[in-house]
Amino acid sequence: MPWETVIGLEIHVQLATRSKLFSGAATAYGAPPNSQACAIDLALPGVLPVLNAEAVRLAVLFGLAIGAEIGRTSVFARKNYFYPDLPKGYQISQFEHPIVGRGALTVTLPDGRQKRVGITRAHLEEDAGKSLHEDFQGRTGIDLNRAGTPLLEIVSEPDLRTAAEAAAYMREIHALVRWLGISDGNMQEGSLRCDANVSVRPLGEEKLGTRAELKNLNSFRFIEKAILHEVERQIEIIEGGGRVIQETRLYDPDKDETRPLRSKEEAHDYRYFPDPDLLPVVLDEGLLAEVRAGLPELPEARRRRFGAALGLSLQDAAGLTVDRAVADYFEAVVATGVAAKPAANWVMGEVAAALGRYSVSTSSSASGPKNASTSSSASGPKTASTSSSASGPKTESFSRTDLRIEDCPVAPGLLGRLLARIEDGTISGKLAKQIFEALWRGEAQDVDLYIAEKGLAQVRDPAELARWVDEVIAANPEQIEQYRAGKGKVMAFLVGQIMKQSQGKAAPGEVNALLKGRLGEPGA
Repeated sequence: MPWETVIGLEIHVQLATRSKLFSGAATAYGAPPNSQACAIDLALPGVLPVLNAEAVRLAVLFGLAIGAEIGRTSVFARKNYFYPDLPKGYQISQFEHPIVGRGALTVTLPDGRQKRVGITRAHLEEDAGKSLHEDFQGRTGIDLNRAGTPLLEIVSEPDLRTAAEAAAYMREIHALVRWLGISDGNMQEGSLRCDANVSVRPLGEEKLGTRAELKNLNSFRFIEKAILHEVERQIEIIEGGGRVIQETRLYDPDKDETRPLRSKEEAHDYRYFPDPDLLPVVLDEGLLAEVRAGLPELPEARRRRFGAALGLSLQDAAGLTVDRAVADYFEAVVATGVAAKPAANWVMGEVAAALGRYSVSTSSSASGPKNASTSSSASGPKTASTSSSASGPKTESFSRTDLRIEDCPVAPGLLGRLLARIEDGTISGKLAKQIFEALWRGEAQDVDLYIAEKGLAQVRDPAELARWVDEVIAANPEQIEQYRAGKGKVMAFLVGQIMKQSQGKAAPGEVNALLKGRLGEPGA
């Protein structure tokens, strides 16, 4: 029997506020355990929550970006459940009246097709703390630094049909929240994670199957692998005569399997009711107008503009708009007057590759990231350990995924000048890559000055070029015979030999013309 997969995602996005959703405690990553948990986060008797206005603004910004209904009046509710890192015994969330209602997001799938994915709602809620299982000799430590951290939970419609579609949708959300500046989207630090509701049904069936919820997926690769495994598991159960149980499961990437965590709760199990300590949130037209005015040009609009105004392909435009900072960098390069296509190739090629080759060094501080390793645990949130030094700041090396275009030491103006020198024939593309490396390492501060100092300008002197051509012809009689016998590909070899002899300085166009003048057409 052919089966159809039905997937809906709940993506939890940590909002980029300096303080928590209902307290003034800091949200910076990497602080010592329980050093950023105030009386409100600890749920001490008599404390009262105070709503963070910036979190409301960021949630509205997301809602406007996806064309969603904005809840003019939204209500916070208490979601009751017991967990060791939830001191109050309930989580403050939103239920019947979320701040963001129905909207949609257009997702570009791996095969290039576009799919419209409905978004049911996006609501504000506070995060729970973290259970620490390492170095406690069979016991569990509780770190409440994350307790109260502002989250925007984005709930999709069950519109996704494959694991690849789910990963593509999650990438689009990740890119959008970073584009808007409402979150850094750092999945290693827990700033964005996902729960996937997965079910299967016979192809053509309208009724949804029984779903399982896969919790705390924090990478694009893991969400795809977890869904693929879960779909296979459910089909095997049904085809074997069994019945899928509605439950919450965890994905183990080491064993590439999901395993049960607990039975899946329904809304009534949480006993939602309006939080008596928080008034309804009423949005006025002034706030909505202010947030709408601050809405940046969105990725889809910029992709269209890159295609229409700059003549870029859909593929190039999509690659450049994955990250807003990359798109801004590219536009700054083009603003120097160079052609768009070479600029796009360099930004997505040499610049992106350099961000992968080199590490960035920063001093650790309370306001920035620290070295941290995380591991998933079957009993709940991730385990994190942070290394610090009492002697002062330390240097940290970040992985490729942590390097961003903001770290690029080659300013757009410098890259634009470098590309201009390729366009006007001053240097070859090969030499340009060497100069780019020098710019990156700080060995060069000015493109034209460096070219002059190192004598890198292409040689166009006819006499010098003729000497190199004659020397290569004389040194390669066998290849010359092959060319004259009709093997035209030998020309590329001969040009390469001349470029090697000239240390890349010979102007390729003139070299080709001289060679053809000496040898004629292949087989002639």
